[in-house]
Amino acid sequence: MNLVILDRDGTINEDRDDFVKSAEEWVPLPGALEAIARLNQAGFQTVIATNQSGLGRGLFDMAALNAMHAKMNAALARVGGRVGAVFFCPHAPEDQCGCRKPLPGLYEQIGERYGIDLRKVPVVGDSVRDLEAAVAAGCPPHLVRTGKGAALSDAQIAQMEQHIPDLQVHADLAAFAEHMIQRERTARSGKSDSGFGRLD
Repeated sequence: MNLVILDRDGTINEDRDDFVKSAEEWVPLPGALEAIARLNQAGFQTVIATNQSGLGRGLFDMAALNAMHAKMNAALARVGGRVGAVFFCPHAPEDQCGCRKPLPGLYEQIGERYGIDLRKVPVVGDSVRDLEAAVAAGCPPHLVRTGKGAALSDAQIAQMEQHIPDLQVHADLAAFAEHMIQRERTARSGKSDSGFGRLD
Protein backbone atom coordinates (compact mmCIF):
# COMPACT_ATOMS: atom_id res chain seq x y z
CA MET A 1 0.00 0.00 0.00
CA ASN A 2 1.21 3.48 -0.89
CA LEU A 3 -0.04 5.74 1.90
CA VAL A 4 0.51 9.47 2.40
CA ILE A 5 -0.34 11.38 5.59
CA LEU A 6 -1.40 14.99 5.07
CA ASP A 7 -1.78 17.82 7.53
CA ARG A 8 -4.99 19.80 6.99
CA ASP A 9 -4.90 23.52 7.89
CA GLY A 10 -2.22 25.31 5.89
CA THR A 11 -1.54 22.25 3.73
CA ILE A 12 -4.92 21.45 2.13
CA ASN A 13 -6.94 24.49 3.14
CA GLU A 14 -6.25 28.05 4.22
CA ASP A 15 -5.12 28.40 7.83
CA ARG A 16 -6.53 31.06 10.15
CA ASP A 17 -5.03 32.62 13.26
CA ASP A 18 -8.49 32.42 14.87
CA PHE A 19 -8.96 28.75 13.84
CA VAL A 20 -11.10 27.29 11.06
CA LYS A 21 -14.39 27.03 12.94
CA SER A 22 -17.04 26.26 10.32
CA ALA A 23 -17.59 24.84 6.86
CA GLU A 24 -17.86 28.42 5.57
CA GLU A 25 -14.35 29.17 6.90
CA TRP A 26 -12.92 26.00 5.34
CA VAL A 27 -11.41 27.21 2.05
CA PRO A 28 -9.15 24.94 -0.03
CA LEU A 29 -5.74 26.20 -1.12
CA PRO A 30 -5.37 26.62 -4.89
CA GLY A 31 -4.54 23.28 -6.52
CA ALA A 32 -4.53 21.28 -3.26
CA LEU A 33 -7.62 19.17 -3.94
CA GLU A 34 -6.42 18.46 -7.47
CA ALA A 35 -3.07 17.38 -6.00
CA ILE A 36 -4.82 14.83 -3.78
CA ALA A 37 -6.75 13.56 -6.81
CA ARG A 38 -3.50 13.18 -8.75
CA LEU A 39 -1.98 11.22 -5.89
CA ASN A 40 -5.06 8.98 -5.75
CA GLN A 41 -4.97 8.38 -9.50
CA ALA A 42 -1.29 7.43 -9.23
CA GLY A 43 -2.13 4.75 -6.65
CA PHE A 44 -1.59 6.63 -3.38
CA GLN A 45 -4.09 6.49 -0.55
CA THR A 46 -4.28 9.70 1.45
CA VAL A 47 -5.28 10.26 5.07
CA ILE A 48 -5.32 13.41 7.17
CA ALA A 49 -3.75 13.90 10.60
CA THR A 50 -4.73 17.23 12.14
CA ASN A 51 -4.65 19.04 15.46
CA GLN A 52 -8.12 20.45 16.11
CA SER A 53 -7.70 22.05 19.51
CA GLY A 54 -10.62 24.36 18.67
CA LEU A 55 -12.78 21.45 19.88
CA GLY A 56 -11.03 21.34 23.26
CA ARG A 57 -11.10 25.13 23.48
CA GLY A 58 -14.86 25.18 22.86
CA LEU A 59 -14.60 27.22 19.64
CA PHE A 60 -16.62 24.70 17.61
CA ASP A 61 -18.23 21.30 18.08
CA MET A 62 -18.12 17.93 16.33
CA ALA A 63 -21.06 18.86 14.11
CA ALA A 64 -19.04 21.81 12.77
CA LEU A 65 -15.95 19.64 12.24
CA ASN A 66 -18.03 17.03 10.42
CA ALA A 67 -19.51 19.78 8.24
CA MET A 68 -16.01 20.99 7.31
CA HIS A 69 -15.02 17.49 6.26
CA ALA A 70 -18.27 16.91 4.37
CA LYS A 71 -17.49 20.08 2.39
CA MET A 72 -13.92 18.88 1.81
CA ASN A 73 -15.02 15.42 0.69
CA ALA A 74 -17.64 16.83 -1.69
CA ALA A 75 -15.09 19.22 -3.21
CA LEU A 76 -12.58 16.38 -3.56
CA ALA A 77 -15.16 14.16 -5.26
CA ARG A 78 -15.79 16.86 -7.85
CA VAL A 79 -12.14 16.70 -8.96
CA GLY A 80 -11.87 12.90 -8.70
CA GLY A 81 -10.08 12.67 -5.36
CA ARG A 82 -10.76 11.22 -1.94
CA VAL A 83 -9.30 11.07 1.55
CA GLY A 84 -9.50 7.67 3.20
CA ALA A 85 -9.86 8.93 6.77
CA VAL A 86 -9.37 11.96 9.00
CA PHE A 87 -7.47 11.39 12.25
CA PHE A 88 -7.70 14.37 14.58
CA CYS A 89 -6.59 15.43 18.03
CA PRO A 90 -9.46 17.26 19.79
CA HIS A 91 -7.44 18.26 22.84
CA ALA A 92 -6.31 21.66 24.04
CA PRO A 93 -2.54 22.05 24.68
CA GLU A 94 -2.99 21.92 28.46
CA ASP A 95 -4.59 18.46 28.21
CA GLN A 96 -1.09 17.03 27.62
CA CYS A 97 -2.36 14.22 25.41
CA GLY A 98 -0.16 11.97 23.31
CA CYS A 99 -1.96 12.64 20.03
CA ARG A 100 -1.35 16.39 19.69
CA LYS A 101 1.44 17.10 17.22
CA PRO A 102 4.46 17.44 17.71
CA LEU A 103 3.89 14.13 19.56
CA PRO A 104 3.47 11.15 17.21
CA GLY A 105 0.23 9.65 18.57
CA LEU A 106 -1.94 10.42 15.53
CA TYR A 107 0.60 8.89 13.15
CA GLU A 108 0.91 5.82 15.35
CA GLN A 109 -2.88 5.41 15.23
CA ILE A 110 -2.71 5.53 11.44
CA GLY A 111 0.07 2.93 11.39
CA GLU A 112 -2.02 0.60 13.56
CA ARG A 113 -5.22 1.15 11.57
CA TYR A 114 -3.56 0.38 8.24
CA GLY A 115 -1.02 -2.16 9.48
CA ILE A 116 1.76 -0.30 7.70
CA ASP A 117 5.42 0.43 8.43
CA LEU A 118 5.48 4.17 9.10
CA ARG A 119 9.05 4.41 7.83
CA LYS A 120 7.54 4.09 4.33
CA VAL A 121 4.78 6.67 4.85
CA PRO A 122 5.59 10.29 3.94
CA VAL A 123 4.09 13.05 6.07
CA VAL A 124 3.29 16.44 4.52
CA GLY A 125 2.79 19.54 6.64
CA ASP A 126 3.32 23.28 6.79
CA SER A 127 4.66 23.60 10.35
CA VAL A 128 7.59 22.47 12.46
CA ARG A 129 5.34 20.44 14.73
CA ASP A 130 4.07 18.38 11.76
CA LEU A 131 7.67 17.53 10.90
CA GLU A 132 8.72 16.83 14.49
CA ALA A 133 5.80 14.42 14.86
CA ALA A 134 6.77 12.75 11.58
CA VAL A 135 10.36 12.24 12.73
CA ALA A 136 9.17 10.93 16.12
CA ALA A 137 6.97 8.38 14.33
CA GLY A 138 9.71 7.41 11.87
CA CYS A 139 7.94 8.91 8.82
CA PRO A 140 9.80 10.74 6.02
CA PRO A 141 9.07 14.49 6.57
CA HIS A 142 7.95 16.83 3.79
CA LEU A 143 7.43 20.57 4.30
CA VAL A 144 5.15 22.63 2.05
CA ARG A 145 5.68 26.37 1.84
CA THR A 146 2.01 27.19 2.26
CA GLY A 147 0.20 28.10 5.49
CA LYS A 148 2.79 28.56 8.23
CA GLY A 149 5.46 27.35 5.81
CA ALA A 150 4.88 30.41 3.62
CA ALA A 151 6.16 32.67 6.42
CA LEU A 152 9.49 30.84 6.73
CA SER A 153 12.56 32.51 5.27
CA ASP A 154 15.12 30.63 3.21
CA ALA A 155 17.49 30.87 6.19
CA GLN A 156 14.88 29.30 8.48
CA ILE A 157 14.29 26.53 5.96
CA ALA A 158 18.02 25.86 5.77
CA GLN A 159 18.16 25.68 9.57
CA MET A 160 15.26 23.22 9.61
CA GLU A 161 17.03 21.07 7.03
CA GLN A 162 20.03 20.87 9.35
CA HIS A 163 17.95 19.75 12.33
CA ILE A 164 15.32 17.53 10.70
CA PRO A 165 16.81 14.42 9.09
CA ASP A 166 15.97 13.87 5.40
CA LEU A 167 13.60 16.85 5.25
CA GLN A 168 12.29 17.58 1.76
CA VAL A 169 10.77 20.96 0.91
CA HIS A 170 8.08 21.65 -1.72
CA ALA A 171 6.35 24.82 -2.88
CA ASP A 172 2.90 23.38 -2.18
CA LEU A 173 0.89 20.16 -2.15
CA ALA A 174 0.83 20.06 -5.96
CA ALA A 175 4.64 20.12 -6.05
CA PHE A 176 4.76 17.32 -3.46
CA ALA A 177 2.32 15.26 -5.54
CA GLU A 178 4.45 15.72 -8.64
CA HIS A 179 7.55 14.67 -6.68
CA MET A 180 5.89 11.46 -5.44
CA ILE A 181 4.43 10.59 -8.84
CA GLN A 182 7.76 11.05 -10.59
CA ARG A 183 9.49 8.96 -7.92
CA GLU A 184 6.95 6.18 -8.40
CA ARG A 185 7.41 6.27 -12.18
CA THR A 186 11.17 6.01 -11.75
CA ALA A 187 10.75 3.04 -9.42
CA ARG A 188 8.40 1.31 -11.86
CA SER A 189 10.78 2.01 -14.73
CA GLY A 190 13.55 0.33 -12.77
CA LYS A 191 11.38 -2.72 -12.22
CA SER A 192 10.59 -2.93 -15.93
CA ASP A 193 14.33 -3.00 -16.68
CA SER A 194 14.54 -6.05 -14.40
CA GLY A 195 11.93 -7.99 -16.34
CA PHE A 196 8.80 -6.69 -14.66
CA GLY A 197 5.98 -5.25 -16.72
CA ARG A 198 6.15 -1.51 -16.99
CA LEU A 199 3.20 0.40 -15.56
CA ASP A 200 2.74 3.93 -16.84
